[in-house]
Amino acid sequence: MNAVAHFRREVRAFLAAARAAARAGDAPLVPSCPGWTMSDLVLHLGGVHRGVAAVIRDRLDGPPGRAGLIAAELPPDTTGWPRFDRHPNHGPIPATLLEWAEEGADRLERLFSERSPDEPAWTWSHEQTTGFWLRMQTIEAAVHRWDAEHALGAARPIHAGIAVAAITQTFEVMAPARRAWASAPPGAGERFRFVRTDGPGAWTVCFDGEHVRLGDDGPADVEVSGGGSELLLFLWRRIPAGGLTVRGDASLLDRYFVLVPPL
Repeated sequence: MNAVAHFRREVRAFLAAARAAARAGDAPLVPSCPGWTMSDLVLHLGGVHRGVAAVIRDRLDGPPGRAGLIAAELPPDTTGWPRFDRHPNHGPIPATLLEWAEEGADRLERLFSERSPDEPAWTWSHEQTTGFWLRMQTIEAAVHRWDAEHALGAARPIHAGIAVAAITQTFEVMAPARRAWASAPPGAGERFRFVRTDGPGAWTVCFDGEHVRLGDDGPADVEVSGGGSELLLFLWRRIPAGGLTVRGDASLLDRYFVLVPPL
């Protein structure tokens, strides 16, 4: 399955969960996104899709103004929509919100299909390509699909291929970015090892001052083992460590989220 197909599948599954919630009535709370309801989650992902589409389509040299971009692309009727400045937003999930989100996802999918992954595009990372956005948005869609299904009580695991790529992306791209955005404290040589138990994959990450170093297979202070989906969901702070196998100094797992603050 190619990357665009992964994106398509995850987004459609996300929207299917959102529609199921809409049929049930009041927008449920999303436990893995504290303070958000399903309406808030749909608005968030729909806005992200429109922002990324604008960057690629218009060849922007910086991030679009989020509020202005979303407002410019809102449908004429936003009755019952969640408010941007207040969470959680309860009440029925409006059909127009779901339609808006689906339309935005379709636009972004078409851009991913039409543009080369190597085509230059502004990103918040050192890699300035459309392919970066395709990888990042596939990961985000998969995690938020899990969030939406979890809110309904039946979350399926993250696809193995997405999970393995996303774990590497977490250490190589997301961890350094999150540390910079949150002014996280310097590392003191803490070493974490994450081992996949449902296929090949192992990652040793060391926090050395301001640096995040990946790839050293030496001994670690703590080792966490589990399926690829479980490891990713733990690293994105969707599930606790209780369902994983932990060896070594388990107290360091709290330290990990000080060194890599959650979004």
